[in-house]
Formats: sequence, structure tokens, C-alpha cells
Amino acid sequence: MPDTQQLLFALGIVVVGSPLLLTCILGLSSLASRKLSEEATTRLGHVTIACGLAASIAILLIMLAVDKRHIVVELGNWVVIPDEYHFSVKFVFDRLSVPLAILSYVLSGTIGAFASQYMHREPGFNRFFVLYAIFVLGMVVTSLAGTIETLFTGWELVGLSSVLLVAFYQERPAPPRNALWIWCVYRISDAALLLAAVVMHHLSGEGDFDRLLGSGAWPDEVSSLEPRQALLVGALLLVAAAGKSGLAPFSGWLPRAMEGPTPSSAVFYGALSVHLGAFLLLRVSPLLDLSIWLSVAVATLGLLTAIFAHLAGSVQTDIKSALSFASVAQVGVIVTEIGLGFRYLPLFHLLGHACLRTLQFVRAPTLLQDYGTLENAIGDRLPRVGAPLGRLGVERYRLWLYRWSLERGYLDSLLTEYVVFPFARAFRWCNRMERRWTDLLSHGPSRESDQVQSHFGEFEELP
Repeated sequence: MPDTQQLLFALGIVVVGSPLLLTCILGLSSLASRKLSEEATTRLGHVTIACGLAASIAILLIMLAVDKRHIVVELGNWVVIPDEYHFSVKFVFDRLSVPLAILSYVLSGTIGAFASQYMHREPGFNRFFVLYAIFVLGMVVTSLAGTIETLFTGWELVGLSSVLLVAFYQERPAPPRNALWIWCVYRISDAALLLAAVVMHHLSGEGDFDRLLGSGAWPDEVSSLEPRQALLVGALLLVAAAGKSGLAPFSGWLPRAMEGPTPSSAVFYGALSVHLGAFLLLRVSPLLDLSIWLSVAVATLGLLTAIFAHLAGSVQTDIKSALSFASVAQVGVIVTEIGLGFRYLPLFHLLGHACLRTLQFVRAPTLLQDYGTLENAIGDRLPRVGAPLGRLGVERYRLWLYRWSLERGYLDSLLTEYVVFPFARAFRWCNRMERRWTDLLSHGPSRESDQVQSHFGEFEELP
């Protein structure tokens, strides 16, 4: 048994260390202005991804052979404040984390092979694969995290790499502008996750999921929190999940993410990153069992998101935006399943949907050509069956619904008016107060006027 524990520990280190090694080699070589060739970068990516995948599968086989459902790999406390706080790095291998880690490696490896051809001779080839390595590391760390601090580390790596890849084509104004919008949404999500971490430390004294969710193997943990405490922590985590997975009212950022290269769109917003919110809710599912109100909120939010995404996706005119809303619709269904109390069903749904969307995004550049070929073969689109609607009221309703869907439910406008603008006004007021205070202390103008300008190109200047 000790030999098995040592083997599992070594394999766990390989699972996490493989993408870390890839990130360090590509990142340090770039910083030293000694970028690897395309061939060397591709081979290094294939080797590290293959090692991580092999180690993940080996852990799964050992868990099945010895009938263990919960394996912990601890790397000790990195920050310790006696009787106050400690930051421990801990990875957990169970029925939830291992499938997601294997999925991350399989899809990332597939997209890495595709991107090596798709990005061939692209000026930003090395930059793409550095961000790609950071993303894989973030996904693996998030999926295996055993503490809220470890999860937040991977959560941030995924968010950072995602935003930078949305802004990959920097020569055009739209990608950086859309990346900034996504970064703002991610800040809301990250703030909610940080608040949840603070509350967890206040309630249990540490950010360990085993202390918060109860001992045992997923999904059979039983949390010791009171229903009100579970509702508070769960509500914060629900906001974090909504921002990361594009649930309502944050669904508008996902089509903006399509500005990035097709490989990043496939692996991030079609397959892996968009499912992190659902994964987080599955990880903290014992909290949902304690609070019926939290379960209702999760199921309702998922259902509303699925309906909204279906309507908005039905009027999209480009394939990537249509696929992005289709992904949001399925994520909404997955979240609804979680809120209804299912555990393995949403997990299988997540795994299958991620694989399907990856295939669809990768085929997106040739899909329209295939559709045109099919249309030429059959002559024309099939005629619509059914009698036309003659009532004026119904036609007006359909027109209103079409406009509402085309404007994506006006969610971006609502967030701009009631979230972004109030914060901008508050920051400008703080700026004016700071300037007056510094002018008073210096008995005159202390600095040149630096009236804050909006960083969002499509927003109007605030009075």
C-alpha cells in the first residue's frame, strides 16, 4: 500500500507538472529572446500533453484497481499565519476531477495538433502556444484543486490566457476592445470567488474543500454547514460560475470571444473554459443539498440561460457566434441538471458536449463550403411547411422577439448602464476628490488634468 501511495503521488506530480514544464520552457525561452522553432514547439507540446494524459489515465486505472475514489496529493503549506491563515497547495483525484483532467488533456492535445498547422508561419505562433500552455496549466490546476486558493490560481490562469488570446490579433481595434469587456466580466466573477474564499475561511478556518464540503468521495460528501451559511457561500460561487460560463446576465461576452483564433475558440469557449462554472457547481454540490433556495436559484438561472441562448443563437448570421450561443444553451441545461439534484448526468453531459463543440468549432471554417455544396446538390432550400400567420398581433410579437434576440436580450446594454457606468462615475468622483486633496496640500495645481476617459470604444463619454 505505501508503494501504491508513492506511485500515485508521483503520477499526480506528473499530471500537474507536465503543463507547468511546457509553460516554463516556452515562457522563459520567449523572455530570453530565444524562441523555439515551430517544430520544436509542436514536439514539446505533444510530449508534455502525452505525459500528462498518460499519468491521468494511469491514476484512473489504479483507482479502479484498488477501489479508491478519493486520492489526495498535498504539497504542503506555502503561506502560514499562526491561528489566522494558511495557504496550502492540495490536489484531489476523484470521480469528478479525473474525468475533467483527462478531458482537458485530450481536447488540448487535439487542438494543439490542429493549431500547429492552422497557425503555421503566423507571426504570433510562439505567443499563441505560450498562452495555450498557460491555459492547459490553468485547466489542470482548476480541475484537480483541493482548496479554494489552488482553484483560484488555476481559475486566474485560465481567465488571463483566454483574454489575451481574444486580443490575439492586435492590429485590429475590435479584438482588444472585446477582450477588455471579457476581462471586466471575469473581474466580477473573480471578485465573487474571492469573497466566497473569505467566507469559507471565516466559517471553517481554511479554504480546504474537505472541511467545507465534508469528508468522503464525490458526490457523497455531506457538508456540516448550516443552510444559511450554505446559501451565502453557494450564492457567491453561483455568481462566479455565471461570469466564467457566460450564464445570464453575462452571456454577451461569449460571442465577443470569437475574435480570437479558431483553435482558441474551440478549446476555450466551446469545450473547456465555458464549462468551468458548471464544474465549480458540481464541486460544491453538497452545498446545494443543504439549501433548497440555492438549488432553485441554480436551476432557474440555468433554464433562463438556455432559453435566452437558444433565442439569441437562432438569429446569428455567422457560424462562430451561433456555435457560441449553442454552447451557452447547453451549459444552461447542464446547470439546470445540477440544480435539480443530478450529479453524474451533468458530468456526462459536460464531457460529451465539450467533445462535440470542439469538433464543430474546428470544422467551422469549412462548414459553409460544405453547406453550399449540399445546397447545390439538392437544388435549393426545402420549402417551409405550414400556413402563414395572418394575425397582426402575432406578427408584431414575432418581430419584437426577433429584435430582442438580435440584440441579445439587451444584456450588454443593461450591464453597461447599471454596472459599468455607476462604477465609472464612482471612480471619477474619487479622482476629483483626490485631485482636490492633492491641490490643497500643495497650495496649487498638483498635477495636470487627467480626466478619466472610457476604455470601452463603443461607450459614450460620461458627463
